[in-house]
Amino acid sequence: MKFKINLKIENKKKQLEFRRKMCRLKMLESRFDVYTHQNIIKNGRRHLFHIVDESPWPITMAFSIFVMFVGFVMYVHLHINGGFLFLLGLLLVIYTSINWWRDVIREATFLGHHTSVVRKMMKAGMKLFIVTEVMFFFGFFWAFFHSSLAPAIWIGGIWPPEGFHAPTHKGIAVINTGLLIASAVCITLAHRAIRRNKTREARVGFGMTLMYAFTFLGFQAYEYRNLGFTIADGVYGSTFYMITGLHCFHVIAGTIFIIVCYLRFEKRHFSRTHHLGMLFAVWYWHFVDIVWIGLFFSVYWWGGKKVLVSHEKYLSIVLKSFGNISSLS
Repeated sequence: MKFKINLKIENKKKQLEFRRKMCRLKMLESRFDVYTHQNIIKNGRRHLFHIVDESPWPITMAFSIFVMFVGFVMYVHLHINGGFLFLLGLLLVIYTSINWWRDVIREATFLGHHTSVVRKMMKAGMKLFIVTEVMFFFGFFWAFFHSSLAPAIWIGGIWPPEGFHAPTHKGIAVINTGLLIASAVCITLAHRAIRRNKTREARVGFGMTLMYAFTFLGFQAYEYRNLGFTIADGVYGSTFYMITGLHCFHVIAGTIFIIVCYLRFEKRHFSRTHHLGMLFAVWYWHFVDIVWIGLFFSVYWWGGKKVLVSHEKYLSIVLKSFGNISSLS
């Protein structure tokens, strides 16, 4: 009899603990709205938009990027202290980014400024940012196809030019493709786990994604180290390194983005309904994956094959274009 009574008491205690946890979770999810309404009432505003406070970070970011690019140009042209100026600008950019993101996290998580309207506008801004990134890569893909579809005579009329051992899709490229696809699946699973309040699954998703990302960067560095040409070796070297190098830079940025999201996840900044930073990280990582798939098929699979254009055909195209120009003039 005593055992049954103790069992009932324990069951009631477990039920009470479960109810308390659910209440805490609901309070966590609703605190943003509570802070929002309190802030609106306190400041006497009658709208859900966030009026950004004065901040020094936009002007410091502009100055830091200016210093970084001036130093980069000086370093490329072998000027004295060019490398030092580039590193100084890079450190200033990193310092400004950390402080700027810190202020945004405070506004979103602790002050409740990111209302439903603000979140909607931020989603639209992130989508437009990804569109601009697509156009950015489109320009370099255009340069690659412009040079490869009609190779010039002074490079032999062959793409890749003679003397280039172009990397193909059978080497490291296919391994990196598998790594990025697997990482995209893992980061999606981590996002779904956050939406379902499954902490363990989210940690596994974050860990697997970061492992695949660092492995991809390691293979990419190994490929660059063992290539037989540089960015200064003609049009093939410049287009190849610009496209793959920019993508590698975006992978590094996406990896840092995911690391920040993981740290915020461990600090309980995310909930089922409020995880906008995590959502943006997932969008950005999927964009990086899609760009790599296009890069794999165009630069490695198709661009690694020899394409020969006859000199007679190329000369006829050039003469025809000059004839059209002269007729127009």
